[in-house]
Amino acid sequence: MADGFFTKLREGLFRSRQNLGGMLDDAVNEHRVVDEDFYEGLTDALILSDMGAAGAEEAVARLKERVKAENVKDTARCKELLKEILVSILDVPKQPLKWPMVILAVGVNGVGKTTTIGKLALRFQSLGRTILLCAADTFRAAAAEQLAIWAERARVPLIRHQEGADPAGVVFDAVQAAKARKTDLLIVDTAGRLHNKKNLMDEMEKMRRVIDREYPEATVRCLLVVDATTGQNGLLQARAFSEAAGINGVVLTKLDGTAKGGVIFSIVRELQVPVMYVGVGEGIDDLQAFDAKEFVSALLD
Repeated sequence: MADGFFTKLREGLFRSRQNLGGMLDDAVNEHRVVDEDFYEGLTDALILSDMGAAGAEEAVARLKERVKAENVKDTARCKELLKEILVSILDVPKQPLKWPMVILAVGVNGVGKTTTIGKLALRFQSLGRTILLCAADTFRAAAAEQLAIWAERARVPLIRHQEGADPAGVVFDAVQAAKARKTDLLIVDTAGRLHNKKNLMDEMEKMRRVIDREYPEATVRCLLVVDATTGQNGLLQARAFSEAAGINGVVLTKLDGTAKGGVIFSIVRELQVPVMYVGVGEGIDDLQAFDAKEFVSALLD
């Protein structure tokens, strides 16, 4: 990860670092010995960062094992070990890129899904890939218009139907266009409705059937876009979309707006899917590939 992005990541995670990093430092500074009070302080810090009780307790339990195995007496060394453990939680292997590819972008409304799609289009375009966008969110007013703005900005074509159209029909047309143009990457914007999970599930399954039937040579990835400021609600969203769509990866947005970036540990721990990208600002270049070691360093150092 480039130094410039690491700087942006540190700036974006300023509030989270003050929160979690500050509490961990307090626990280290307040305790001269590694005892149960020290471990309780670490657990509380992790829970308050929105990691969730189960994740925090598991991380500290793993820390206890390392401390015992290595006969650690220094609380500062414990913090370094904890960082290694947090990195290992987030360091889920990523599948290699394989073309042609279809990315289904899923997530509730307001998480920055359409903006993420636009930034992904620009990112892959800069790597020399050809892109096609698909506006399959036909239920939300102005969803296609928002995507059209990004398509124009990235200078990539967009397949869209009228509002209220069958999303699977839009996907069908987009797949045919992608095949005809020999496009490397088709990115599909999907509806972010969670109030009726059955409808969401049926809709996702229908779109996947169309892609699998019409485009068997394509690699299909389903990326969940999560707003870091939603805290543990982000985990609830992740569960619902995982059931409905079978998530392959996570994009974490708005990290610059939260003091509780720990929800990503809960999501990765439960779903065992990698974080693919993180967004730490509104700029086009503020969506970058995720690196677990850099992320934990930016969060705690």
